[in-house]
Amino acid sequence: MTSTDTFVEYELSASEADELRELAERVGTWGEDPVTAAFYDRARPAVERLPNGLRAFLEGFAAEQAAACLIHGLPEPEPPVRPTPAHWREAAADRSTAGRETLLALCAMTLGEPYTWATLQSGRLIQDVLPIAGDEKRQNGHSSDTLLEFHTEDGFHDSRYDFLLLMGLRNHDRIPTTVASIRDVDLDETDQELLRRPNFHILPDDEHVRQMEALGGPGHPALHKMRRMQRHPEPVAVLFGDEKHPYLRLDRPFMRSADGDPAAERALDRLVDALAAARRDIVVEAESVLVVNNHLAVHGRMPFTARYDGTDRWLKKLGVGREPRNGDARHGAPAGPRVLF
Repeated sequence: MTSTDTFVEYELSASEADELRELAERVGTWGEDPVTAAFYDRARPAVERLPNGLRAFLEGFAAEQAAACLIHGLPEPEPPVRPTPAHWREAAADRSTAGRETLLALCAMTLGEPYTWATLQSGRLIQDVLPIAGDEKRQNGHSSDTLLEFHTEDGFHDSRYDFLLLMGLRNHDRIPTTVASIRDVDLDETDQELLRRPNFHILPDDEHVRQMEALGGPGHPALHKMRRMQRHPEPVAVLFGDEKHPYLRLDRPFMRSADGDPAAERALDRLVDALAAARRDIVVEAESVLVVNNHLAVHGRMPFTARYDGTDRWLKKLGVGREPRNGDARHGAPAGPRVLF
């Protein structure tokens, strides 16, 4: 294991990779699919069969020893990963990556309870991050030739993930995921006080509404709730928790001061600038997993030119919740694998 104050890495040994391969194969014979909640009910005992070093590393990370971590050296998939699909719907229909998803799910359960959103990718627990033609300039995981700006995942919602896991299936072009930690930012007292006030609106990003309009229909309760949150957002603080070691929630493209206070807007922009100065570029390659603490770090992605020829970057995404921390009354943790909304 190597580490800094905010970023740690773990390199699996050859024997650990073999253990993981055997474990995934064994769990795969049970017939449960890791994109469904039933898998997690049955597979939870298998978490204890993860290599001891890897499990201890993830448990330490869950205790906030760092804001992000990267695991290298997962066993190579058998059969090899198919060409990158043109759309997440195609990826969802092909279960050739189920072995990869099993490993991702077992790592996630070491950190807490996986869950997802009814408004994204038909409520599948494990989702696909890949470029989609027509989305090149959107602020979502399917864009390409625009900068995906720093954000906490689903920062608009009180039940946002505690941890976000990104598993690499393909990244020949070494396109970096960008990460920055609030632990690496030094703000003056005035800005901190402004950012701690519940005086900011974070709107749902467009993808939640767009997908639900296309797949859920106009009468779906999740779509109704999302539209209500867009039109009547609750004011929230950007910084919260311990004064010396705060957490954050941020999604600048979808944020504004609730009362139009110019000083609050400037404080928010200075925070974004400070996070940009602390940016770390992390290449999530095949056979690696990036885990981000969604309250200590923001993440994004550098722009790239998609080819749409089956060779583009392709990641798997899974979110995890856990019990609330002391002094943090953000939300009750999900009770088990489930779909919110």
